[in-house]
Amino acid sequence: MSSDITVARVIEKLPSRFQADAAGSLNAIFQFLLEDDDDFYISIKEQECTTQPGEHQDPSITLIMDSNTFIKVVTGEQDGMSAFLKGQLRAEGNVMLATKLGKLFKNKT
Repeated sequence: MSSDITVARVIEKLPSRFQADAAGSLNAIFQFLLEDDDDFYISIKEQECTTQPGEHQDPSITLIMDSNTFIKVVTGEQDGMSAFLKGQLRAEGNVMLATKLGKLFKNKT
């Protein structure tokens, strides 16, 4: 894992990696509660993706993990399901949305 990858940098890059075609008619809020970093959420609506700091009042799904797990999952170093099964990631709300998350963003090139 590259040491220059930070949560802030990942959040900044998410909208540019968003694949609108994969979203279809999806309208969802993905809340990320990071145990050792700043919380943020991703809003996907009308094939547009935005990120915001803080907590959303009514997220569709909430994903809880530490920043190291978040970076590993986002970079593909660790599978999200593996993190979930190992207890490194918790999900609350519409957990089926978590399975769609990886398809919504291009892998880092």
